[in-house]
Amino acid sequence: MTLKTEQYVINIGPQHPSTHGVFRFRLTLDGEVITDVEPIFGYLHRGMEKIAEGRNYTKNIPLTDRLDYLSSMINNHAYCMAVENLMGVKVPERAEYIRVIMSELQRIASHLAGIGFFLNDIGAFMTPLLYMFREREKIVELFDMVCGQRLNYNYMRFGGVSMDLPRDFLPALNKLLGQLPGYVDEYDKLISTNEIALVRAKGVGILPRELAINASAAGPVLRGSGVRWDLRKDQPYSIYERFEFDIPTGETGDTYDRYIVRLEEIRQSVRILKQAVSQLPEGETLAKVSKLVRPPAGSETYAAVEGPKGELGFFVASDGTENPYRWHVRAPSLINLTVIREMLLGWKVADLMAIFGSIDIVMGEVDR
Repeated sequence: MTLKTEQYVINIGPQHPSTHGVFRFRLTLDGEVITDVEPIFGYLHRGMEKIAEGRNYTKNIPLTDRLDYLSSMINNHAYCMAVENLMGVKVPERAEYIRVIMSELQRIASHLAGIGFFLNDIGAFMTPLLYMFREREKIVELFDMVCGQRLNYNYMRFGGVSMDLPRDFLPALNKLLGQLPGYVDEYDKLISTNEIALVRAKGVGILPRELAINASAAGPVLRGSGVRWDLRKDQPYSIYERFEFDIPTGETGDTYDRYIVRLEEIRQSVRILKQAVSQLPEGETLAKVSKLVRPPAGSETYAAVEGPKGELGFFVASDGTENPYRWHVRAPSLINLTVIREMLLGWKVADLMAIFGSIDIVMGEVDR
């Protein structure tokens, strides 16, 4: 017997605490089944790109911290690269290595938060998240050691970094690198074969390979769908071509694959960090750059890095003044969200937060 039901619309958000900001779904439901999705952005909008065009180049470095604020070091790196391209600045070898060290530590910290919040979303209340934050705290302490900040670092500068590594940094980092593989194995045993996690994530929210490519998805969302694309390998920047590491990919593009890719990327970041520490040269950490940056009029550039959430790029155009003429961010959280409707259709309301959490967004770089 077929029951005649009437579809209805409900709103989820914009107050949900696990979105790292404010985001709203307007869902059309048939019972508990999602038949249509309207994602609604804009509650956090701060006009950061337009604000940046009214500030000089150097003063915009702290703005990048506040995009994906779980990836501040990598945000610094991408923007500094863009301005260095405009200025023709060569970064000293030691500074390049320090940038890679900070970026890979930041990638690990971001993935730890992403996995922890995702598991919180599917009902593993607090325990895995606190496990992840145990190690993330150690990384934050390392960042605090080099620049005195724990969230928004403002550490990188055009031509290098603001200061060299303190004496105690490398011993503390080496100690952490010795511990992390064991901790990652611990997460793996706790989560990857857990029957509840498997039921909530395996086969759920599949993003087909072709759709991921056509939607310009990036990072673990793209690689979870089986696409082996990582800017550190495919369009090498900084000194990443000097390191040996693998690019983890998924098979089916489901919620579970996106989790596994992030977990494996932590292991690969540890590999990169060990190589960077062993190769770290002596020398200067900051090139000589004018305090008042004025790139040539008419020059423009796009510089991109592989952020924890995917390709993070800055387009910067100069009119010869001390302020950028155009300042635009290619934000991976926003791009990855463009496929959320296709990922949710046909699934139930209970699956929504699992699928949404597996994208791992930060609204600071969406509503920028």
